[in-house]
This record gives sequence, structure tokens and C-alpha cells, in this order.
Amino acid sequence: MVSVQFFSRHASVQKILAISSVTRCTSNSVKHGRSVWLRSIFFNSVKYYPTKLVLGIETSCDDTAAAVVDDTGKILGEALHSQNEVHLKTGGIIPPVAQQLHRENIERIVKETLCVSGISLKELSAVATTVKPGLALSLGVGLEYSLKLVDKYKKPFIPIHHMEAHALTIRLINQVEFPFLVLLISGGHCILVVAQGVSDFLLLGQSVDIAPGDMLDKVARRLSLTKHPECCRMSGGKAIEHLAQQGNRLHYELGAPMRHHPNCNFSFSGLHSNATRIIMQKEKEEGIFQSKIYTNCTPDLWLYLQKPLLLTISLGLQEGHLLSCVTDIAAAVQHAVALHIAQRTHRAILFCIKSGILSQPNATLVVSGGVASNQYIRRALQIVTDATNFNLLCPPPRLCTDNGVMIAWNGIERMRAGLGVLHSTDGIRYEPKASLGIDISEQVGEVSIKQNIEYMSLNTMT
Repeated sequence: MVSVQFFSRHASVQKILAISSVTRCTSNSVKHGRSVWLRSIFFNSVKYYPTKLVLGIETSCDDTAAAVVDDTGKILGEALHSQNEVHLKTGGIIPPVAQQLHRENIERIVKETLCVSGISLKELSAVATTVKPGLALSLGVGLEYSLKLVDKYKKPFIPIHHMEAHALTIRLINQVEFPFLVLLISGGHCILVVAQGVSDFLLLGQSVDIAPGDMLDKVARRLSLTKHPECCRMSGGKAIEHLAQQGNRLHYELGAPMRHHPNCNFSFSGLHSNATRIIMQKEKEEGIFQSKIYTNCTPDLWLYLQKPLLLTISLGLQEGHLLSCVTDIAAAVQHAVALHIAQRTHRAILFCIKSGILSQPNATLVVSGGVASNQYIRRALQIVTDATNFNLLCPPPRLCTDNGVMIAWNGIERMRAGLGVLHSTDGIRYEPKASLGIDISEQVGEVSIKQNIEYMSLNTMT
């Protein structure tokens, strides 16, 4: 049964890829207006020659992106191809599909970026590319293409740590001096670090299981939000945020993970389990649970079956059927995630103050990564920073999600600091898993930190 579903699923994937290919070709022939999957921004009409020009290339997950940034922080041009619509149809990111789409689009995206920038490859000072962490097949496409460029045009190569790039993006648009606290929240990561320099980080805490973006996407899939007329073209996290605005976040209680743990680590798997059990119970009450395969399975088995490749055989909901309480569940899930992130970040702030790593009143918390685009989570963090006299800074939403600008800017920062600029690419490899900075999370747990739980409840948030 599983093998039949697997191959039929991938047959449908090939059909989707064929359709998307036609769409891209059509969009390229249209003079005014472009496919929603391609974003190009024109920043200048006069060509000039700054000291340094870096081409940034990003393919760590499901976005093919490139940008050219100069050493003043000016974005000369960028282009992006999003695979979101394809992955919505397949129920999640399938690495071989992501790899194929990267291969189909990377050259076009780079050419588009250079055209918009008015810069030739010969004029570049260096090429910076994400090499860690991320999906192995996706990283490989970007690295392979970049190495061919630097070899052909004899340019220095700057390998980029994806999370380092997210952490330093804020310095492109704000004059933020080191050190500062960084919260990186995305579909693949949730970490708290102190940025002490361009490549100098202290790791205070991280998720011990799944990332918040991954958890939100899984809940959205379990709620079948792609069937909702307002959310059919939204990512899972965006759909949750959208519907949560219409729901009652206090209608369901998902609990508060790790509330009494003395460290700054995160955990989202428990929230996911609780949300799934609530959804299963409501489906039973509303009589829309119609799986003919796993009618007697346990909740734990159902949690296992949320993996994208098994989704088609695990769910038997009829097309168009949605829970009547879907907005309340979305609101409760978003609130629980925001509360957990805020509480753990609060502990990190108190540790930085107590240990003297950061000094007030100029201490800053930078929040970046795809989940940082969520305005409700930002408001929760604003409550924390207001209470602790920290400044809260977030890049604009388009620079929170994966993009080529942050990679190019990280390249500029590294060139300035003379760090990791390679003139030989021998031995360069991509790394699907890679930590960021020196891990001092155990030291955080050893420090006695008392939180003001009363204001941390965030129950007055709207």
C-alpha cells in the first residue's frame, strides 16, 4: 500500500514540475509583470564602481535566490525563485524535487540579478554562497554552480553559514554594533546566540527537537489549510497567522514546554503533539474523520504519520472539509509558540545581563529567520524587551525569509574582516548539519535566573 502511494505521489510530482516549467517560460515572455515566483528589484539606474561587489547565492532549502551588494550596503539588484506553490501541492518539501527546481532556475536567477544590477561577472570582487546548514541536495546545487563561476572568472569564493547570514542581516539596514543578542527562528532552526563579531558567536540555547516553523507547517497540514479559500496559496506558517487573527487563542490550552528548565533551550514537539490530539478530538466530534486505513490507530501513530510522504495515506478527509473551530486552533497554536519563544528568550536576556555579556541601556535583541515575519510573535518579544530595557530590531519581512541579499552582505562583512575569503576552492564541501558558535548552554543552566512569570504570561496580548 505504501509503495503504491509513494510512486503515484511522485508521478503527480512530475506532472506538477512540468506545469511549473511551462509557467516559468510563459512568465519570461511577458514584458510587464512577472511570475509570483520571481522577484527582481531595481535599485539603481546609474552604473558606478564601488570598492567591493559581492554576488550572493542562496539554495539551502526551497528558495533559489541571488543578489549583488556593494561595500556600502547598497543592494544593486536581486532575484528570487520560490518553490512554495509546488511544495504546497506535494504536502511538504521533497528534497529531490527541490534539487531539480534549483537546477532549473539557478542560472536564470543569477543572470537576472546581474542584469538588474548592471554588473558583469568580471566586475565582481567575490562570490559568496551558502554551504551550511540546509538540505544536502539543495546546498549541492548552489555550491556546484558557484564553484564553476569562481573557477571560470578567477574570483575569490566566500563560503557562508546560513544562520550567520541571518544573524548579520540587521547590520545591512541598522548601525548595530557588536555584541548583540540574536534569536533565529525559522522552519529549520530555533537558536539563541550572542553575536560578538562577524564569525564570533556564543550559543545560549536551541531547539532540542523540531523548529517552530516546521511545527506550524505540520499543524497547518494536519488542519488541511490549503483547502481553506483564504489560505490556498499560503505557506503553513502564514496560513496559521492569518486564521489566528479571527480566532480565540484562549479556547484551547496547549501547555508551556520547558517552563521550569533552567536553560534557554526550546522544545516544540510537545506543542505539536497536543495540537494534533485536539484536532483529532474535534474531527471525531464533528464527524469529518473518515480514514478507512487507520481507523483504530493511536494518537502516537497518527503523529508519526504526519510526515509528508505518508500524508496521502494517513488522511481521509473529504475535499473541502475543514473543522469549524479551525481559527481557534490556529490562534491557540500561534499563542503557545509565541509564549514559549518569549519565555525562553527572556531567560537568555536575563542571563546576558547577569553575566555581563551585554550591558544596558544599549543592549539589543535581533530577531531574524522566516518565523520572525510573524507579527504576533514579534509583539510577544516586544513585551519582553520593553520589560528588560532591550532594543528589539527585526529585518523587514522580505529579508527575514531566505534571500540572496543576506548571503551577499555576509560576504561583504567577511571581506571587511578578512575572514574566510578563499582563493582556492580545493576541498570545499557543503555541510547539511552545522552548529553556530561556541556552545555555552550548560553555563546558562548553571546560573540562577528568576523570571517574572506574571508579566511573562502575555495574556493581555491582542
